[in-house]
Amino acid sequence: MLLDVFGKLVEVNYTRNRWCVFYLGSEGKKRLATDIQIPNDITAVNVRKYIADLCHERATPANPAVVVLRQ
Repeated sequence: MLLDVFGKLVEVNYTRNRWCVFYLGSEGKKRLATDIQIPNDITAVNVRKYIADLCHERATPANPAVVVLRQ
């Protein structure tokens, strides 16, 4: 799943029974987003809302929401 998290590109994958979250760089590189931990009991349908609740302080007038770019 690819998300725009208040202006930052984030990739979220469910692998080996856990959620893995990565920040995507402009050069195509990605790094583990250690500051975003998603509990295993969060379903894929609720990931966007969970991250929005967790990271809401990053919102700005130009980037007011978490948007799903790709499922």
